[in-house]
Amino acid sequence: SAGKPTLYGSLTRRGLSTEGVPDIAASEGFVVGEVTKKSILISCPHENVSTKFLAPYTTFCRIHQKSITCLDISSGGGLGVSTSTDGTMKIWQAANGEIRRLLEGHVYDVNCCRFFPSGLVVLSGGMDAQLKIWSAEDASCVVTFKGHKGGILDTAIVDRGRNVLSCSRDGTARLWDCGKSACLGVIADCSSPVNGIALGTADSSLNLGTPEKAPSEREVGTEGKILLLAREDKKLQGVGLQSRQPVFLFVGSDAFNCCTFLSSTYILAGAQDGNIYQLDVRNTNAPIQIIHRSGAPVLSLLPYRDGFIASQGN
Repeated sequence: SAGKPTLYGSLTRRGLSTEGVPDIAASEGFVVGEVTKKSILISCPHENVSTKFLAPYTTFCRIHQKSITCLDISSGGGLGVSTSTDGTMKIWQAANGEIRRLLEGHVYDVNCCRFFPSGLVVLSGGMDAQLKIWSAEDASCVVTFKGHKGGILDTAIVDRGRNVLSCSRDGTARLWDCGKSACLGVIADCSSPVNGIALGTADSSLNLGTPEKAPSEREVGTEGKILLLAREDKKLQGVGLQSRQPVFLFVGSDAFNCCTFLSSTYILAGAQDGNIYQLDVRNTNAPIQIIHRSGAPVLSLLPYRDGFIASQGN
């Protein structure tokens, strides 16, 4: 329960019922509720809390040998791409985990990977400070972007992907032109590593600022967009993508690891101390709410139905 020490217990499987469902007992203070072939319901009556543990729908054990650091699924749901601390980046079939392509070319670890909306192309960023675009069909590296001075930590794709964004340990977020493999500009320079970024369409009432000079005709789809930066120095920043002007700066309790949009007005950001902040971009003076489920770092956030999914380091 919030504000109280964590309670620990253990489960013991005693045997199988005639239907093939495990007979499970819990240690003192915990009660085993409904058990099916796919789930176990555990409650702690003393604290009036319960949790349902779900079995995986399917498991792919052969794609990577070590921890998986990033993954994405193509828009059609047919392909997955993932990176691992085993040093590899692979494309695989989402239905059965069969490996289709090995994407080789980064030096050192690959930190992030994502499909373009077409599902035929992959964007990746690595510790080698390089951003690469790959063909999912033949695993060729089509474009390499160079310009960052530190490892790339996150990426974002603008609209259909004529422009892409990246953020880095070097403290900058950059906008790139895929067709000419050139940097279109530094969107923000923070003097602190930028751990995560998220791109969204801003609420129409928000003032995104005016560009100091006319945007390049190579910039496609940057108007009306706001870029969120989750920074190592405990700050969450909003920047007008086309204007490069700061929109807001929110100071949290610890380093920000990730951020996402719930809508054009509501955003989420996850911190190293386990706090998840919900903010309204129109007024970031005080958070709408701070969600704290555990002290483990919040590593990723994803909007889902009326809420969101968060992954934590525990």
